[in-house]
Amino acid sequence: MSDTVHSLTTAGLSPKKQIQCWSDALADLCGQFDIDPLKASSLEARVNYTTVSRLKLCQIEVSQHRIAHAVSRSQASEHPYVKILFQTHGISYFEQDGRRFELMPGDCLAYDVSCPHTIISPALTRHEVVIVPKALLQERGFHMARMSACKLSARTGTGRIAHDFVHAAFEQAAKLSPNNAVVVADSLIDLLLLPLREADAAFDRGGPEAMYIRAQAFIREHLRDPDLCIDQISAALGCTKRYLHMLFSDRGITVSDYIWHARLQNCRHELETHAGKTVTDVAFSWGFSSSSHFSRVFRKYFGVVPSSIHKAQHGSPRSGAP
Repeated sequence: MSDTVHSLTTAGLSPKKQIQCWSDALADLCGQFDIDPLKASSLEARVNYTTVSRLKLCQIEVSQHRIAHAVSRSQASEHPYVKILFQTHGISYFEQDGRRFELMPGDCLAYDVSCPHTIISPALTRHEVVIVPKALLQERGFHMARMSACKLSARTGTGRIAHDFVHAAFEQAAKLSPNNAVVVADSLIDLLLLPLREADAAFDRGGPEAMYIRAQAFIREHLRDPDLCIDQISAALGCTKRYLHMLFSDRGITVSDYIWHARLQNCRHELETHAGKTVTDVAFSWGFSSSSHFSRVFRKYFGVVPSSIHKAQHGSPRSGAP
């Protein structure tokens, strides 16, 4: 038979021993962490865990807390795992490499355990977790040195199927023969990778270039929103404002300049192709709140005032006119 289900709880321990107990439990599962109960008087935590072949499966419940894995605590080779985390209750905030994700029930997060990261849970949370040795993913062609954290949905589609399979595998782990456990583990890894591939976010394609492309796409989709700003963009992409600034500055432009230049390009195109709209109409429709400010930056960028383009277009013969 495969491994039995093991349980650990901090109930009944003193606050100091609760933190030490939980720290030891996490160290046994996937690495060393600093633990902070966030000013709570106690850390109420429970974990049920088992193994299926080389996979570790966990069901975790913890009161409000913060855990942090710092780069100084270990070398990457000491914790060669990828964690697939399914949020089932409460809200958590995950941060790694300048990227920040809000996790709600139905969300799934895949990330490299060895890289420095923090998870903050302001209240009680529950997770179902699969801890996967990197070697198993490398055998499937993934280049783990370039892996970035990836948030996916487990509410529908392949994400939901993968989560249901994880839950069933945990419940039946103790009843599996060693040979069957290997087959189930292989099937589980393949299922977990399906939503990653569907989202075009395989581990070796989730770096800065992919994030920059996502940022450009989000900006293009929201250019007409006058409130579009770096806070909105970073929140939508799950990254910090500092990381977003870095992505654009590495390419010789600020986020703000990118937004305004894109708006100006669209304004010029609309002035050249839509003679029936006034300059003010065009400016306001692309997020400008002042026609004088629009005219000033338009002239600075293109070398002509927008009214000259509008007049030239408005004065030209219309299609079908005598």
